[in-house]
Amino acid sequence: MTRSDLVEELAARFSQLTHRDAEYAVKTILDAMSEALVRGHRIEIRGFGSFSINRRPPRMGRNPRSGESVHIPEKRVPHFKPGKALREAVDARTAEIEAGTKKAV
Repeated sequence: MTRSDLVEELAARFSQLTHRDAEYAVKTILDAMSEALVRGHRIEIRGFGSFSINRRPPRMGRNPRSGESVHIPEKRVPHFKPGKALREAVDARTAEIEAGTKKAV
């Protein structure tokens, strides 16, 4: 699902929202989440999952083209950990779809 798919889904589910309002809502939520992660905060959405920042330490890498060693600096990267409810829902729904596919074949 892309950002525009999310906007379309939101606008379709809530008829009182215009497409522009739905787009603004999605942008506002994603901007707030990004800003919280930049500040080092953890985001937890019950039943969905949590977002946090992981630190990747500096290391020595290798240039695949020339073979020479390259220093790779420390990085901070976003990390998502799905919640139990999301994991179980995906597992159950996937099993239903697979069962339906086997019956159709």
